[in-house]
Amino acid sequence: MDDRSGLNGRWVVGAMLLLLLATCGSATAQDNSKTAAGAAIFKNKCVLCHGADGTGNTPLGKQLQAANLHSKAVQSRTDEELHTVVHDGQTNMPPFGEQLTDDEIVQVIQYVRTFAAPTKAAKKQ
Repeated sequence: MDDRSGLNGRWVVGAMLLLLLATCGSATAQDNSKTAAGAAIFKNKCVLCHGADGTGNTPLGKQLQAANLHSKAVQSRTDEELHTVVHDGQTNMPPFGEQLTDDEIVQVIQYVRTFAAPTKAAKKQ
C-alpha cells in the first residue's frame, strides 16, 4: 500500500462529513421554511382567538376559552393529537380541515411547537 491510500481514505471521510453537514443544513432550512409557513397560516387563521403570542388572551379567545398554546396541556400532546384538533375541531374550536391542507396543518403545528417553554438544558446554554 502506498501513502496515497491514506490520503484517499481521509478524502472519503471528509466528503462524507461534508455530505452529512449539507444534509443537516438542508433539513434545518426545510424546518425553518415550514415554521415560517406555519407562522403565516397561524397569523391568518389562529390569531383572532389564540393571539399573536399564542396565549389565547384576546377578547374572543377569552370568550371561547381558547387554549394557551404555551401550556403543558397543549405542548404535551402529540403532533397527531394536535392535527386531529386542528382538522376536526374540539369544544369551542372550529374545524379547519376544509380550510387547510394536511401539510398546512403540519406547518401550523410546527409553529405552535415554537411556543413551548425552553427546557432547563436549553436555558443553561
